[in-house]
Amino acid sequence: MVVTKKHRVAIVGSGNWGSAIAKIVAENTRSYPDLFQKEVKMWVFEEMFTLPSSHPRYDAAKHSQPAKLSQLINELHENVKYLPGIALPKNIIATSDIVDAVHDATILVFNVPHQFVSKICDQIQGHNLPYAKAISCIKGVEVSPDGISLFSDVIGRRLGIYCGALSGANIANEVSREKFSETTIAYQPPRNLPESQELPKEYPPVDHATMKSLFHRPYFHVRCISDVAGVSLGGALKNIIALAAGFVDGRGWGDNAKAAIMRVGLLEMRKFGKMFFADTCRTATFTEESCGVADLITSCNGGRNHKCAKMMVETGRKIQEIEEEVLNGQKLQGTSTAREVNEFLKQRGLEGEFPLFTAVYKILQGEYSVDEIPKLIENTDNMRTE
Repeated sequence: MVVTKKHRVAIVGSGNWGSAIAKIVAENTRSYPDLFQKEVKMWVFEEMFTLPSSHPRYDAAKHSQPAKLSQLINELHENVKYLPGIALPKNIIATSDIVDAVHDATILVFNVPHQFVSKICDQIQGHNLPYAKAISCIKGVEVSPDGISLFSDVIGRRLGIYCGALSGANIANEVSREKFSETTIAYQPPRNLPESQELPKEYPPVDHATMKSLFHRPYFHVRCISDVAGVSLGGALKNIIALAAGFVDGRGWGDNAKAAIMRVGLLEMRKFGKMFFADTCRTATFTEESCGVADLITSCNGGRNHKCAKMMVETGRKIQEIEEEVLNGQKLQGTSTAREVNEFLKQRGLEGEFPLFTAVYKILQGEYSVDEIPKLIENTDNMRTE
């Protein structure tokens, strides 16, 4: 059958990273008019924001009072709260109505704080196309009494669609300023999808080539693989290691110590994946892809988890106080991931199998001190890499 329809793309989320990804996607929907509809709707969690008088487009007649963030984004083509100073393509349409955002979208890109994923999916459920495909850019895992789930699986299960994952060494401010970086997309729908989830043949196929067209830019290189579990876990677990690296830098122990933390952390990430997602998780995803070792290196040197953990040690304050001061209302993903992973491991009597994951959580809780880290991770010889 001849392809007669184009994909409509929706972005679910508009924070720092969500806006950076929306910029990339909107640039590419313009660049590939045979594949995509030009307009990209971006769902915004509505809040009031007062534009600073220092903003170059400040108009006292319009901006002296708080305005809806979605209104400001559409007027100024800039997320003035979460990605200030970065021009967004004019084909991005911000909306606070999540049902409107996903209406008729054949590709959904999720980029929201991971603690809100389930609630947001509940709002979307029944309003998304049954044959839509999704990509999760969310770095985290969901823990329940039944086990641990990837957010790509949570989204897919709740919405009745297939969801892949995107993750890599991607600090949002650098990506949005078009500084060169790369990422990893994992996308491999099962061959036996229910008939209702089969994409109508009027649309171009949603495959690795289409995903690369949607996300690849001259400044943002994409590699497509099939290991959704590995990509998702790399993006989640590296945040725990970034906290540990921040602790070490806060103590001023130097590069040798941080390198040791990163080595042990990479082994624990790989071990976790192989232990709990053995059927699909590949060692090479952690050691060869941007979502693995590259993201770990970046996060342990320049990410927000590292920054806040370092400040916590230097100032002696609680991590929650640092979050409030530094993150403009957002939350660290590393702290919640550390807590959830620890709950999962403790329930199964496996804390001792992952000494660095365990140490990070207990330092955050005040049960251990940073000075104990070398002793706590000393016995890691059993973490073989084959």
